[in-house]
Amino acid sequence: MTGWDVLDKIISAFPPIALALLLVAVLVAVAVFITGFARHGVDFVKHGFKQNLLNELMAKLATKEDINTLNAKLDSEIGDLRSEMRNEIGNLRTDLVSIKVNHFGHLKNFLTELTSILLDQEIINHENKTRLDNQLRGM
Repeated sequence: MTGWDVLDKIISAFPPIALALLLVAVLVAVAVFITGFARHGVDFVKHGFKQNLLNELMAKLATKEDINTLNAKLDSEIGDLRSEMRNEIGNLRTDLVSIKVNHFGHLKNFLTELTSILLDQEIINHENKTRLDNQLRGM
């Protein structure tokens, strides 16, 4: 029995439709190979139709120099943000001190006015008013 006899038995075991589909698939594969080889030569055998995919990916990937540049930019931005935050926090502290002083001053004026009203209404005497005024001046 030769190789052709074995091949004939295998082929006759397949249904005709399956054999026709196999033949069409083989013809399509051969056509794709011929087209690819004609366009790209030996590179087609190595990489297929997308042999430029690796070069495109390498071009899109960041180089070490790009990463260092980005790192320097980030460091600069972070430093700028730190200085801005320090300035803002300093301004807020100044504003808080100003508000505290202003409100305390308003409170002292209010209490002085209140002691004057209490004196006018004769709820407290001059001695108590003087004592309260001295207490307010000491604050």
